[in-house]
Amino acid sequence: MFLAIKEMKHAKKRFVMIGSIIMLIAWLVFILSGLGNGLSTLAAATMKNIDGDLFIYEEGSAATMMKTKVEGKIADDVEGKYGVTEAAQFGQSTINVKSPDGKSKNDVAFLGIDPGKFIEPKVVEGKQLSADDKFGVIIDETLKDKGYKIGDKLVVASSEMELTVVGITEGETFNHVPSVFANVDTWQDYAFAAPGADNGLESPVAMIALQGTDIDAQKIEDNYDQIETFTKSEAVMGMPGYKEESGTIYMMLAFLFVISAVIIAVFFYVFILQKTQQFGVMKAIGASNRFIKNSIISQVFVLSFISIIAGIVLTYLTALVFPEGMPFNLDFKMVILYAVVLLIVSVLGSVISARQVTKIDPLTAIGRVE
Repeated sequence: MFLAIKEMKHAKKRFVMIGSIIMLIAWLVFILSGLGNGLSTLAAATMKNIDGDLFIYEEGSAATMMKTKVEGKIADDVEGKYGVTEAAQFGQSTINVKSPDGKSKNDVAFLGIDPGKFIEPKVVEGKQLSADDKFGVIIDETLKDKGYKIGDKLVVASSEMELTVVGITEGETFNHVPSVFANVDTWQDYAFAAPGADNGLESPVAMIALQGTDIDAQKIEDNYDQIETFTKSEAVMGMPGYKEESGTIYMMLAFLFVISAVIIAVFFYVFILQKTQQFGVMKAIGASNRFIKNSIISQVFVLSFISIIAGIVLTYLTALVFPEGMPFNLDFKMVILYAVVLLIVSVLGSVISARQVTKIDPLTAIGRVE
């Protein structure tokens, strides 16, 4: 380690150049992961925020909200049975609401929930939903940024329904649009206004979220027709576009990690070739291959560690200048995970390059053999 740091101080420009490349790679990885996580959050934040253990959907729906209708009475029926401690109804529609000034419209996810149950988000301003206030709604803070406030009327386009904002929550989006939470019966009045829209089901909802310990999913499916149960992760993955968006981002990151390893390996391979004579002298005076390889790997570890930290700092500084509304969400645990992966990739790249040291003949390297 002493030799590695000593050499880095001596050849500052060379190591700064290599460190800059690693920093830029780290910066790109964190920016992409933040943007990917931001897009995923926009698509499924509300589903991720539901503290449910099991979800009931219509059979064959593949946990997709657009394909499911189940009877709402199932929620009351399963509560206290099969390991279920609490059950909550959930309905979803996409609607247009007029802006406060009436000059424009905004797409929102109109979500019907049971007031007071675990499925209801906590407000940061105003009050929670009440069963007595049929047309009161909770809106996401992104709508507040568009001019909506407590007490405003949300006029639903192509409908006579008017909703009143009673509370504001944060971090609640669904299918890339802000969430608006209402009483489930209010949502049903809108979603099934057309005759026959309920498919003959009694008080239908999109799905039912369950909380409990050791919930017997098989018994629930056996006791009710045309339903299917899913875990939370399966429900999130069933959100439209979520799986595809996440898969694309993860594939890009995987390729980026592979490219990083190749770039770093090539840099240090060339670096080792340039130092062939120096390594030959070191081997001639008794330095072992292991000692030299450890010195190279130590250099890469220190350089990569510093460069990755610099990349993290650069990422957070970049996030400060992103336009408002850009879907960027850099989770701290994700930062740590990707930083460790980048560090491992860098060290592995140096290990492959350092193997060239074993092939160096000291006499040939210092020019004593024709």
